[in-house]
Amino acid sequence: QVQLVESGGGLVQAGGSLRLSCAGSGRIFRIGNMAWYRQAPGKQRELVATITSGGSTNYADSVKGRFTISRENAKNTVYLQMNSLKPEDTAVYYCNADHYGLDVTNTWGQGTRVTVSS
Repeated sequence: QVQLVESGGGLVQAGGSLRLSCAGSGRIFRIGNMAWYRQAPGKQRELVATITSGGSTNYADSVKGRFTISRENAKNTVYLQMNSLKPEDTAVYYCNADHYGLDVTNTWGQGTRVTVSS
């Protein structure tokens, strides 16, 4: 079974930066697409950014130019560098990954909270 553990959340002032990390552990064969989602209070979970195993990326329009997703395949880790943070970026951030083992499974982390003060 694969587990994902996020870290790096916290409280930051508007205009500041944070770097989130998400490390996979357990019986890992191969991790495919990885992604970051977020869920703000009272809102649905939304996709923030995705990255393929080959490094191709996509971003939500709301974070383009401010956030950068990256990964280290050897460490089964995905990162989210968040710059020029805004109060509307306040949310719990979750990582997500596809795992190719005996079956193809999709796994979520437990989330890390990001709070941006104005």
